[in-house]
Amino acid sequence: MLLATALLTVVSVTSRWLTSQPVKGDFELVSLGSGLAVLSFLAWGSVTRANILVDSFTTWLPARVNGLIDAFWSLAWAAVTLLIAERMWQGMHDTWRNGMRTIGLLALPYWWAIGIGAFCFALTGIAALLTIPRLLRGQR
Repeated sequence: MLLATALLTVVSVTSRWLTSQPVKGDFELVSLGSGLAVLSFLAWGSVTRANILVDSFTTWLPARVNGLIDAFWSLAWAAVTLLIAERMWQGMHDTWRNGMRTIGLLALPYWWAIGIGAFCFALTGIAALLTIPRLLRGQR
């Protein structure tokens, strides 16, 4: 998705340079595509523990204690992302009902993008929950 939005940007800029005409709706497509691409990386970051970790005050603690602390924060992360997923799911239904669309040239409906975002947040919450047993065993 991110590669597609980058390619769309290159094509649009090149087209604008050569013909003074960009790709119609390029801003809408790039903003939706980039946002969804970023959301799709969150679950992978949770599983691989590639998210930003601040452990400067706990490095001296035993691995088991650090595992407990990390498991707690994974649980907190899961709770937050699952709450966001539920709220986005509700937002998707509201957006679908009221027919909200992008403001740009394409006037795309928003509901599908919000639904994909809700799915990505739910997947992130589940991924965070699945890391907890591993962390409690003292594994990274």
